[in-house]
Amino acid sequence: MATAIQEIPLKTIRNDDASLADYAGNVVLVVNVASKCGLTPQYEGLEKLYATYKDRGLVVTGFPANDFGAQEPGTNEEIATFCTTNFAVDFPMFAKLSTVGPDKHPLYAALTSAAPTAQGDAEAFREKLRGYGMTPNPEPEVLWNFEKFLIGRDGNVVARFAPTTAPDDPALIAAIEAELAK
Repeated sequence: MATAIQEIPLKTIRNDDASLADYAGNVVLVVNVASKCGLTPQYEGLEKLYATYKDRGLVVTGFPANDFGAQEPGTNEEIATFCTTNFAVDFPMFAKLSTVGPDKHPLYAALTSAAPTAQGDAEAFREKLRGYGMTPNPEPEVLWNFEKFLIGRDGNVVARFAPTTAPDDPALIAAIEAELAK
């Protein structure tokens, strides 16, 4: 039986119908991504994470969003080309969506409701944004690009990580390995 989060309708980056139920029984890492962000190099680490753990049941999923600093201005086609050309992204990518605000996609409404607080040093990142004259989003809203939500094999959100949590961060790796062991 699929969970409510798994049943939310999605579109792939190629505009095919999809949902997270397509990955039922796997551990899924949901990441809002952007092509022109200081954190964009995380694509490389996310792809490495996917390559390392996909045979054990990890699926990394990328959700482009233009919510923060207009750092994902491209079309789905342009984003797909950027990801494959620059980072050889092989993990599933989805159509651009909104992670915050009045147009927030139902997936992100469900994710932030299920995990309202991120692990990692989100407050330091908020201070950095304030230093740039920006007003960061308060919890439970997504703070910035490359925030990560971990969904267990049972389809439930088990952890959330701040944008600055690198894909090779020991806390993220430990959470993934714990879920893969279930």
